[in-house]
Amino acid sequence: MTVAIEMGHTTAGAPAALDLEELLATRLLVQGNSGSGKSHLLRRLLEQSAPWVQQTIIDPEGDFVSLGDRFGHLVIDAEEHTERGLQSAGERARIHRVSTVLNLEGLDAENQMRRAAAFLGGLFEVARDHWYPMLVVVDEAQLFAPAVAGEVSDEARKLSLGAMTNLMCRGRKRGLAGIIATQRLAKLAKNVAAEASNFLMGRTFLDIDMARAADLLGMERRQAEAFRDLERGQFMALGPALSRRPLGLRIGPTDTSPRNGTPRLMPLPEAALEDARAIILAAPPPETVRPQRRSSPDLLDQLMAAKSAALEIRPEPVEPPISAEDLAERRERVDRVLRAVLAQPDAGFRVIGVLYQEFVVRCRIEGLASVVPDLPAFRRMLTRARAGLGSDMAGDDAWQDVSVRASLLPEDMQGVFMMIARAAKEGWPCPSDAAIARAYGSHSLRRARRLLTYIEEQGLIVCQLDGLGRRTVTLVELAWATAPGDPKAEGAEQGTLAV
Repeated sequence: MTVAIEMGHTTAGAPAALDLEELLATRLLVQGNSGSGKSHLLRRLLEQSAPWVQQTIIDPEGDFVSLGDRFGHLVIDAEEHTERGLQSAGERARIHRVSTVLNLEGLDAENQMRRAAAFLGGLFEVARDHWYPMLVVVDEAQLFAPAVAGEVSDEARKLSLGAMTNLMCRGRKRGLAGIIATQRLAKLAKNVAAEASNFLMGRTFLDIDMARAADLLGMERRQAEAFRDLERGQFMALGPALSRRPLGLRIGPTDTSPRNGTPRLMPLPEAALEDARAIILAAPPPETVRPQRRSSPDLLDQLMAAKSAALEIRPEPVEPPISAEDLAERRERVDRVLRAVLAQPDAGFRVIGVLYQEFVVRCRIEGLASVVPDLPAFRRMLTRARAGLGSDMAGDDAWQDVSVRASLLPEDMQGVFMMIARAAKEGWPCPSDAAIARAYGSHSLRRARRLLTYIEEQGLIVCQLDGLGRRTVTLVELAWATAPGDPKAEGAEQGTLAV
């Protein structure tokens, strides 16, 4: 059964319909400057398709929360949840087929990217049994898939761009139909924009954006000037779900409205403000320092405060120098703490910041506060631990070449390479896809296989399969090779250290 969504009317006055089933297979890109009617278009599409398909909206400004009252969407305020919580929420939303609005209002740019990536990751990584059709609308997509690096950290940008790339490049087979809207095509990553097959182009003024819009619609460059003349709510449409030829249309009305409507002119007050200078330029009120309130007492902070108070009334003791034996013993205890943290069932899939906080607390409990590493050092320790390496082995001369080669890879892949290197050095069976995925922090076995392919493409390893389907990995130049291992084996049962 074909479901036609009425988007409005063409310039000739005929109804403008969108084929919903075709949209699910081909994705949609919407472009238009601020005030062109992009959000109105998305709202019309969401309202018309709400009875037919599950939806989720990545909403950076809180414009779409009103859909919850009218159509029953679950509004999730991202500011109130952790990244891990939002990933779980994305998984459960797909499993139970609940339409959602992820409200990112109130967060800075980096946290918007991180939380959106976590939620999209949950939608993407859900088990195959729950790959139901779903519209995933991302407003202001240039914020989550920027063409160039901005002021946010490289890690946040990589997480967000990876999630958007998965949505647009690989989401179709998982039932995810990406609908992305942007103010400027030039600010949107090209590999994300290029995956859309349907286009709705609104008013735009910059030459570079007009030229790209004309190219996407198959128009001649001299026709690009037409985008300057479009009115608010008018778009040029093209794509298998819309029209086989560029078609002008006007978006119809909506049942709901954004919380922040378009600013309207208001008359100024008739009565003039008496003594305006004294009122406007009056001295500011004195600053008041409000004590920070806590929802519950923090036992660790109380203990630290008590320790500081005790140190103020007595001279600080001079710690004797630590011998080499004591330092090695403390490092071994730190390694044990790290292994205990990683032994938890979900440790492989938690963000590094959360793992580090728990690690620091456990070290303090063990009396190791003086040797707690900082976050960058913890990242390196985590990479070694997921590869099954302790501090002693990591310092071995035989691992210097391995460390140098691992540094050629992105940081999140180095642990996988070192785990394979250890298995090869020890002659253990090649780690399974499940073990590789866990070392990478993912549930996806396909991602594990893609990681191996990527590392092989970098010239660091050679993968081979024997007649029984067992995999052998050889490290280039070092001539270390794993024993044959079953890629489909469960967990880390093939001899590598489970962490």
